[in-house]
Amino acid sequence: MIAAALGAVSLLSACAVGPDFKPPEAPAGADYTPTPLPPATDSAKVHGGEAQRFALGHDIQFDWWTLFKSPALDALVQQAFKANPTIPAAEAALKQAQEYVYAQRGFFFPTVQAGYSGTNQQIAGNMAGNSSPGYQGSGNYIGPTYNGQPVVYTFHTAQLTVGFTPDVFGLNIRTVESLQAQADNQRFQLEATYITLASNVVAAALQEASTRAQIAATKEIIRVNQEGLDILKHQQRVGYAMGIDVAAQQAALAAAQALLPPLEKQYEQTRDLIRALVGNLPNQDVPQTFELDTIQLPEELPVSLPSALVEQRPDIRAAEENLHSASAQVGVAIANMLPQFNITAGAGGTASVLGQLFSPGGPFWNLGWGVTQPLFDGFTLLHKRRAADQALIQAEAQYRSTVITAFQNVADTLHAVVSDSTALRAAVDAEQAAKVTLDLTEKQQKSGYVNYLTLLQAIQAYQTAVSTRVQAQVTRFGDAAALYQALGGGWWHREEQKVASR
Repeated sequence: MIAAALGAVSLLSACAVGPDFKPPEAPAGADYTPTPLPPATDSAKVHGGEAQRFALGHDIQFDWWTLFKSPALDALVQQAFKANPTIPAAEAALKQAQEYVYAQRGFFFPTVQAGYSGTNQQIAGNMAGNSSPGYQGSGNYIGPTYNGQPVVYTFHTAQLTVGFTPDVFGLNIRTVESLQAQADNQRFQLEATYITLASNVVAAALQEASTRAQIAATKEIIRVNQEGLDILKHQQRVGYAMGIDVAAQQAALAAAQALLPPLEKQYEQTRDLIRALVGNLPNQDVPQTFELDTIQLPEELPVSLPSALVEQRPDIRAAEENLHSASAQVGVAIANMLPQFNITAGAGGTASVLGQLFSPGGPFWNLGWGVTQPLFDGFTLLHKRRAADQALIQAEAQYRSTVITAFQNVADTLHAVVSDSTALRAAVDAEQAAKVTLDLTEKQQKSGYVNYLTLLQAIQAYQTAVSTRVQAQVTRFGDAAALYQALGGGWWHREEQKVASR
C-alpha cells in the first residue's frame, strides 16, 4: 500500500515551472577586425623576426607552449601544473560544487529511517483502576491491579518510517539544475586556471630572457661611458678637455648606471615569480634559465572562427553557466509560491518483551499525506521571485559583456601581432643604422677625423638600439602567447593530452 501510494504521487512530478534554459547563440556576423587580416605579418632579419601566418579556422592544441620549442619552458609549465596550489584549489572547488549537486539529487528519493526506543516504567499500585499495559505482543493479558502493588514493565517500540515530497512543480528539478550549472561554472574556472598558469609561466620566462638581454646591453653602455669618462679625465689633465666636458660625461655615466639597478631588481623578482609559479619558495631555485636565442617564434598562428569563440573561451562558458543557474533560480522562486505536497508512512511494533515486537497484537502502521499552500507571507515569496527575475537580467547582461570583452581581447591581440611585427622591423632597421654609424665612426676615428669620445657616443647609441630591439623581440613572443590564451588556450584537448601522456 505504501509503495503504491508513493508511486502514484510521484507520477505528479512531471513538470518544472520557470523558463527552460537555452544556450545563447553566437553573435551574428561577428568578426575580430573591421577589415580582413593580412595573410602574414612583417618580417625582420633577426631571431624572432620571422613572418607569422594567420591560419583562419585552425584548432588550438592544449600544449600550445611547446610551439616555442624550448624544452626548459616545457618542463617549467609541467612542473607548475603539478605543484602550483591554484590547480588543486580549483579542482577542490569543482568537486565541492559537484557534491552539492549529488546531495540535492537525494531529494528525488524517499527518505527511510529506522528507529527504536525502549522505556522502563512503573505504574503506581495505589491508584484504583490502574491497569497494566493490557494485551502484549505474546497475546497474554495483564489485568488491572487492586492489591496496591505497583506494576513494573519495559516497553519496546521499533519503527520504520518513509517520507517523500513529490516534486510536483519542479522545485527540486530546478534546484538541481541551478547547482549543476554552478558546478559547470567551476569546471570552466578550472580550465581557466590551467590556461592562466601556463600563460603566466611563459610570460615570466620571456620576461627573464628580456631582462637578461637588457642587463647585458646596459652593462655595455656603462662600460662605454666609463671608458669615455676616463679618456676625458686624461684629456683634462693634459689640457685638451675642459671640466664642463668631464662633468657632462660623468652625468651620462651616472644616468647609464641608474638604469642597471631597476633591471637587476626586475630580474630577481622575475626569478621569484618563476619559483612561485612552480610551487617553490624564494630560496628554492629552479634549474631552468631563459635566453631569447633558445626560444623559437611560432610561424603559424591559429585564428579561431568568431562563431567558435563563445565555445572556446572559458570565461564565456563560465558566464553562460551563471546565466543558466540564474534561469533555474527563477523556476525555484516560482515553485516556492505553489502548493507543496508530502506523504509519510510508517510501520513497526510494540511489546513489553523485545522478541515479541511483531507477534500478534504488537505490529502497527500509519499512512499520512498533506499539502501546504502559502496564503500570506508579507509578500516575501513574491519579492524573491522578482529578485530572481532581476538576477536573470543581470546574468544576461554580464554574459553579453563577457562576450564583448572576449572579442575585444582577441582583436587587441591580433592588432598587436601585426603592429609589433612592424615595430620589430623598425627596431632592427634602427639597430642596423646605428651599426653602420658605429662602423663609419670607427674608421673615421682611426683616420683621425673624429676623436675617441665621438666613437664612444656612437657605441652607446648602438647599444641603446640593441636594447630597444630586444624589447621588440620579446614583445613578439609575448603576442603569440597572448593570442593562444585569448582564443581559449585549447582547454578542450586537455583530457586528450592527459591520456596521451600516460
